[in-house]
Amino acid sequence: MKRLKILALSSLVLALVSCGGDKKESSIPTADSSATTTETTTTASSSASEYDPKRGLGKYDETNVDVSSFDPAMAAQGKAVADVKCISCHKTTDERLVGPGWKGVTERNTPHWIMNFISNPDPMIDVDPELQKQLELCLVRMPNQGLTDTEARNVLEYMREIDGAK
Repeated sequence: MKRLKILALSSLVLALVSCGGDKKESSIPTADSSATTTETTTTASSSASEYDPKRGLGKYDETNVDVSSFDPAMAAQGKAVADVKCISCHKTTDERLVGPGWKGVTERNTPHWIMNFISNPDPMIDVDPELQKQLELCLVRMPNQGLTDTEARNVLEYMREIDGAK
């Protein structure tokens, strides 16, 4: 019985550690910790007041995300990335798994909003009212999957394919 308890506890700890994300920040306080906290709070507050729900937060906007034509090769590469990093939580239908289904996502959001969200979800979850509603429904915060610019763009193209882009 004692071995079973140890095994169960070890499994729980391993699961929690493995789902922790790829955060590279140290939790060790430094002499500037209070300055960093104040700066982060100020940035979050100003981000919330300046937040554009059509664009999101991040480096992508209509000038650097071109979706004027559909690229099946990019969509195929996006599917390969999604199969590894996304599909364990998202279905390609409108059905919710852990996170919401992808069907219709490119009709509800702009391409640059999607790129900003999938490449760095944390700042947007903190300020976007729609994402906060999704969090209340799904109960799980989307982890940052560490997508490269190319991977994020390919996943967007795969999402466009799901929604009928040709």
